[in-house]
Amino acid sequence: MQNMCYYEMLEISKDADKNTIKKAYRQMAMKYHPDKNQGDKEAEEKFKYVNEAYQVLSDEEKKAIYDRYGKAGLEGHGGGRSSGFSGGFEDLSSIFEDMFGNFGGGHGRRRTQKRYKYNIDTEVTVTLDFNEAVFGTKKEIKYKYKKACQSCKGTGAKDGKLATCKSCNGQGQVHMRQGFMTFAQTCPTCNGSGESASEKCSKCGASGYDEVNETFEVNIPEGINTGNRIRVGGRGNIYPDGTRGDLYLNIKVKDDSNFIRHEDDIYIEMPVFFTQIALGATLTVPGIRGELELVIPKGTKDTEQIKFKGKGVKNVNGRGYGDFIVQIKIQYPNQLNSEQTELLNKLQTSFGLESQPHEDTFCSMFNKVKKWFE
Repeated sequence: MQNMCYYEMLEISKDADKNTIKKAYRQMAMKYHPDKNQGDKEAEEKFKYVNEAYQVLSDEEKKAIYDRYGKAGLEGHGGGRSSGFSGGFEDLSSIFEDMFGNFGGGHGRRRTQKRYKYNIDTEVTVTLDFNEAVFGTKKEIKYKYKKACQSCKGTGAKDGKLATCKSCNGQGQVHMRQGFMTFAQTCPTCNGSGESASEKCSKCGASGYDEVNETFEVNIPEGINTGNRIRVGGRGNIYPDGTRGDLYLNIKVKDDSNFIRHEDDIYIEMPVFFTQIALGATLTVPGIRGELELVIPKGTKDTEQIKFKGKGVKNVNGRGYGDFIVQIKIQYPNQLNSEQTELLNKLQTSFGLESQPHEDTFCSMFNKVKKWFE
């Protein structure tokens, strides 16, 4: 790759103008960017080479030297691999903002951020028993919400007076340089607002809010499951202007000792004695809404599943019901008394060759192995 032509690397012709070069660079840099090709060493190498090519071809003087003398002519003129763009960071930053969305700002693109020290929405985790989630319930919610400190008006600054943030000089962002690239991120001091407290509010300790305890009752819908969220409007944090956000309930459901839930399906393991498997049986199974009659055909296999359609959990979005699935677990006696042993021996003898299926299976294998040593 070291010997690859810069024009070939960017897939452009020698008479390409600046806009064409920049457009080609944008496409190739996006294609080989490390964030999009994690762990791909070849892509990482190509990404570096793409930048090297752009560094040269975007500079009229370097491009003229390269066109006439090749890479050798660039030695001593800042060509080849380098750690920077020799003043081209603004161009590079602009390109990467176009590619991946504004990293955060500079060059007149600073995002407008909230002045307050906290978010308007809040959340709390609600833990439910297995049956509460399956059938729905009413739950008492105890939580704390944030209310703007009246003294600082939610800013965390004494008397609400903010000054230009010293960390970012009012830009709302700070920049980091890594090799030939520069990145912008939201200023951690002012949270992107460009303003910070010159003197902290003594009433709230610069937090910008007071915490208020609240309790209320909420209806938990039937079929809710771990990972679901419930939005409760108008129960969130309060901003200085009186605007109140929402409360989000993050649901977590406890496991059950017998039933296993997967989405809207319910699974249960059913121990069945080996004689019932041989003879077939009809057993009663505890379903989640009452007893179910389980018909076990003769010769049912271990771990085989028998499904009761629509006997599972009601879908929380009203899309019908899941299934209730019984998985067979064949059980054998831990020990046999003399009478049981005698009966089983008689039973095995009564089957004749049928009781020794392994003989037919392994006979040809034994003969094949013997031939290996002849």
